[in-house]
Amino acid sequence: MTNTVPQPRPVKEHRPWLGPLMVLGGGIALGFAPIGLRLGLDDLGPQAIAFWRYLFAVPMLFVLVLVVDRRLPGKPNRAVFLAALFFTLDMALWHWSLTMTSVSNATFIVNLGNVLVGLAAWAFLKERPGMNWAVAAVLAVAGAAALSLGGKVLTGGALRGDLLALAAAVFVSFYMLFSKLARRTLGGVEAMFWLSVFEAGMAFLIVALSGERFMPATLAGFAMPLALAIIVQVAGQGLIISGLGSTDTAIAGILVLAQPVVAAAISWGLFKEPLTTIQAAGAGAILVAVWLAQRQKPKAPPAP
Repeated sequence: MTNTVPQPRPVKEHRPWLGPLMVLGGGIALGFAPIGLRLGLDDLGPQAIAFWRYLFAVPMLFVLVLVVDRRLPGKPNRAVFLAALFFTLDMALWHWSLTMTSVSNATFIVNLGNVLVGLAAWAFLKERPGMNWAVAAVLAVAGAAALSLGGKVLTGGALRGDLLALAAAVFVSFYMLFSKLARRTLGGVEAMFWLSVFEAGMAFLIVALSGERFMPATLAGFAMPLALAIIVQVAGQGLIISGLGSTDTAIAGILVLAQPVVAAAISWGLFKEPLTTIQAAGAGAILVAVWLAQRQKPKAPPAP
């Protein structure tokens, strides 16, 4: 009888481009969020739309965990709960700010959170961003300002609304930070499942406190929240959370800024809102920033 030596498992090929590509794809999907919100406001309030978006995504993500991971979702960690809390507060404050200041002001200020996440990751995760990120961050801020504010005279909105949007921007950065931490012990799909569960519960309380009605007048009113659940929550957020597992948080924050460019392009065709020259230049600056960010040299994979 001969002894056989067990062969080591083959190490999976490291694909450093996959994580950033997933985050970028998620950012593109997020571009449909303001479009769906705008189309759904005839049937539901903004907070109720967010609630149904989260709730509709929960069973879809549960099935995805069963199919992809072939098991029930694992136990949630504290980081995924905090990520859900910050994301829910970000959405609520941004929607609230839209009632007090201009849409352009609120959109620009909230997008700053995707740049602030690089500084948060440097401070808390010790992920030191490189020179590419610094240049990309400057371009992204300038591009977001031009894209959001370039369609009208640059006048300031109500201070209270601007401050709410600034708070939402901070929550965006902490959402991505804690999502990165959540991925240390959770898979991408199950992390997104628990995020949606917690977000639905928190959004329920926000809708109840805001006084918005939960149900639309007809079943057709559920169409837009369902579409947002599929495109934005499951596909968009799911790709971002999954890609964060192998992407520097600072770089991910820049890549997600593809969102306002996509939203502007869709609005141009759907709502007949052409971009001004300043806005087109801003969109171009953001795309250059995204290109620079994804050229950041990836870290070497951990030793098996």
